[in-house]
Amino acid sequence: MAGTIPLSMTQQFDPLGNPLSGGLLYFFVAGTVSTPQNAFKDLSLTLAHPNPLTLDVAGRVPQLFFADGLIKIRLTDSSGVVQLAVDNVQVIGASSGGGGGGAIDATTVAQTGDIKKRYGTGIHTGWVRCNGRTIGGSLSSATELADPSAQALFIYLWGVDANLAVSGGRGSSGLADYNAGKQISLPDARGYTLAGMDDMGNTAAGVLSAYFGASTTLGARGGVQYHTLTAAQQASMSGSASVSISGSGTTGYSIDDINHVHHFQETAVVGGQFSIASAGSPWGPVTVDRNTDGPSGKDLNAHRHDVSISGSGSGSASVTGGGQAHHNVQPTMVVTFYIKL
Repeated sequence: MAGTIPLSMTQQFDPLGNPLSGGLLYFFVAGTVSTPQNAFKDLSLTLAHPNPLTLDVAGRVPQLFFADGLIKIRLTDSSGVVQLAVDNVQVIGASSGGGGGGAIDATTVAQTGDIKKRYGTGIHTGWVRCNGRTIGGSLSSATELADPSAQALFIYLWGVDANLAVSGGRGSSGLADYNAGKQISLPDARGYTLAGMDDMGNTAAGVLSAYFGASTTLGARGGVQYHTLTAAQQASMSGSASVSISGSGTTGYSIDDINHVHHFQETAVVGGQFSIASAGSPWGPVTVDRNTDGPSGKDLNAHRHDVSISGSGSGSASVTGGGQAHHNVQPTMVVTFYIKL
């Protein structure tokens, strides 16, 4: 249900009787210091006025509609000097035919600067998209919205985020820049999820600071879509192996020296013969005739030497890959972020 107030469609004057040209009319939730309250151009409460609303050159107030209840108003001249300030102004002429209604619940009213998610893509009355484009007055040539309804958000953004660009540079105030026909950039949430600032009035939690250093700065953006692991970030990997070999005898071992004989060639003569002592079985000392390659009067029986081998070893393993970046995006559904005018 909706109604209006006596100030609607009136002409306002300064103390000298001059039209209050360019005067500013603010609307607040009744009983609060500065919580904004919407004023609308239509009875269905869909087309919001800017807050503050700027009076025309003749000091006229346009037609005003409000949700039923009480509101607070403040009227200033173009320089901000207060001309009128009244709390608990009754909204009269409810659309249901009654006269008034209950007080407005401030928790249900969207305020300038509020952000919401909407399952849609286009223009949304009373809101603009957080797309990094610009807003400003009718003569500003702003790319997202060039209309008087952008005034309240222009002033709000100018004051709350000094990093938002203003065409031609920042002047003395948000109102001065708006009146000068400048544009201000909107917050750019394209492709980003929203997260709470790392401090929000408290000691920084340190949760986001590892990903970007400005986690306590309003509007800061960080994170990456893809990430390539550094060597220090890869998993630690190691491997080992051991081998043991042992054996003796003849069966199954190619390392045995099996069934062979030793031939000796005389290389020195001492009294016509010399003796050779060979350790181990099957034969002991033998006498070798000179210039012969075998023992005198005795066969060298075929014999073998048993060999035993044992050992162990170790090794290491390594893993190689392509070194390509991997996706770093959580499962996400995309919608449009809007900010309240």
